Amino acid sequence: MASTRPSRVGDQLRAEIANLLAREVHDPGIGFLTITHVHVSPDLQVARVYYTTLGDEKARRETSRALGRATPFLRRQIGSRLRLKRVPLLEFFFDESIERGDRIERILNDIGAERAAGADGDAAPQHTPDEPNRNEPNNDE
Repeated sequence: MASTRPSRVGDQLRAEIANLLAREVHDPGIGFLTITHVHVSPDLQVARVYYTTLGDEKARRETSRALGRATPFLRRQIGSRLRLKRVPLLEFFFDESIERGDRIERILNDIGAERAAGADGDAAPQHTPDEPNRNEPNNDE
């Protein structure tokens, strides 16, 4: 039961950070950003904020820098909005689990398409005339 308080604080932080980024932070480097998960340490001192963003690697780096610039503002706002003894230190990390899930889904779809194409091609077994057909009985005796 010790993990319920950090998870509740993490949920509150996620909602508050998402709200602040959408309405209060006006940094053009942030762009389209989604807060996916916030993991708070058991002592409530550190919050690891995981996010995803649209764009390539360059946009990802710019978003990371913009979040670094916005971190002090976010901590001040969270301190005034949430009732916590200490505002946790915010650490932002790009969440690669979404990309990994998409990659796995693409691989599975490719395998399914290959199997479907292979099943269509294997409907009638093909053999060359000089090879004996293994599906028919051998009458050469």
